[in-house]
Amino acid sequence: MNYTFCAQTDPGRSRDNNEDSVSFDEAAGLGVLADGMGGYNAGEIASGMATAFIKAEMARWLTDPLAQINLGETRRALEICVDNANRAIFNAAHGNSQYAGMGTTLVVAVFQDGKLLLGHIGDSRCYRLRGGKLAQITKDHSLLQEHIDAGFLTPEQAATSPIKNLVTRALGVENEVLLELNEHQIEPGDLYLMCSDGLSDMLRDAEIEAVLLNRAPLPTLAGQLITRANENGGRDNISVLLTQAAGTAGKRGLISRWLGK
Repeated sequence: MNYTFCAQTDPGRSRDNNEDSVSFDEAAGLGVLADGMGGYNAGEIASGMATAFIKAEMARWLTDPLAQINLGETRRALEICVDNANRAIFNAAHGNSQYAGMGTTLVVAVFQDGKLLLGHIGDSRCYRLRGGKLAQITKDHSLLQEHIDAGFLTPEQAATSPIKNLVTRALGVENEVLLELNEHQIEPGDLYLMCSDGLSDMLRDAEIEAVLLNRAPLPTLAGQLITRANENGGRDNISVLLTQAAGTAGKRGLISRWLGK
């Protein structure tokens, strides 16, 4: 399986600064997206620390030519890496009064051997487009989601709820944080979208699906998503990270011909 990445971020129409941070390492099959929170622009510090730390440490480990890496080892390495990032942000927040209370959401994806190891904290999301259908494959860690799960709100009522964006987990806010980790089987043709809530709050899932179904180049799709979110209000920073999975059938076919199969 081959993977192609594309990331774009935009401050939106209502904010001067951008507290989102997004990064990837294509060689390592790694994508990281974070949406910061905190006063005095501290959200920028938290999200930037999260993406820089996790990208540097995980990419170094994943691309080590001497390492014999399996999915179980990757899971453990990611848990340790996120825990270390959490403590770094937490300590920075307690060491500088301007950064007090800062934190960030997180979505981190490792594409490895036809499988996706997907971790998240907070309400930044990951979607998958497969067979023309979009599915959200993360579940928000938010008060709103808890109210939906408990049956207090319908999804339609949730769209206009005043408790939107109140997360129940965030990286760096407490000394320890629980990273939700799940494994997903990847199929050739899958398109994965990681995004901050600046996108998902401005566009319904059906609108996101309609854009992704254009099957345009990834930079075009990312730009279209951000443009649509801004057209719908752009009330928050908007970040997207797209990952396209493509099979290597041509290479396998050539080898099979060499082997007479």
